[in-house]
Amino acid sequence: MSVGEADERTTAVAATGPDDGVVGRIPGNRGIWVGIGCVFVEFAVLFTVYFIARAHFPDEFHAGATLLSRWAGLLITLFMISSSFCLAAAVVRVRTGHERQSRRWLLLALLLALGYPVTKYLEIEWNLAHGIDAQAGVFVGAYYYLTLNHLVHASWGILGMLWVVARHLGGAYSAEDYGGLEALASYWHATDIIWLVIFPFFYVLA
Repeated sequence: MSVGEADERTTAVAATGPDDGVVGRIPGNRGIWVGIGCVFVEFAVLFTVYFIARAHFPDEFHAGATLLSRWAGLLITLFMISSSFCLAAAVVRVRTGHERQSRRWLLLALLLALGYPVTKYLEIEWNLAHGIDAQAGVFVGAYYYLTLNHLVHASWGILGMLWVVARHLGGAYSAEDYGGLEALASYWHATDIIWLVIFPFFYVLA
């Protein structure tokens, strides 16, 4: 590579953000991807248990989805997908130097994300009022175990979102440094993907 070509590449990188277009670049940081990998392994084990239980108790799982509120599951899905979209938009805006717009998208992502635990709380209240508790059979037991486990991981993501919001409002992220925001978005997208698997397993398939 000539000196002129190197100067042109440096100028392009400076204009588009850190490491944009660099082969092998990891969004966020390696640490967050180690965490995401652990979460995927954990839920792979849980899904394996789900299929084993389903194979042994097909009738309970066949009838199980009719017990749950599909509206609650759909609403959580909409909250997760829309929040992920807003986080992606926040990353795109900060990468192009629009920090104020990025903060707005991030705050909207947080607001939508908070709809998840609120909906889950109301859903559990509805379940208990209709006798859908941990003693209602293997399907309901698996449902509570996987969905509440996912809620714990999503709650960590919401806490991380609060931290990133505070830092972003303080001017910590810019077109030159947005790794923390990108790491948060990567984690939240991972929890979103897992929920998109959980949703049909419990609320749709019968």
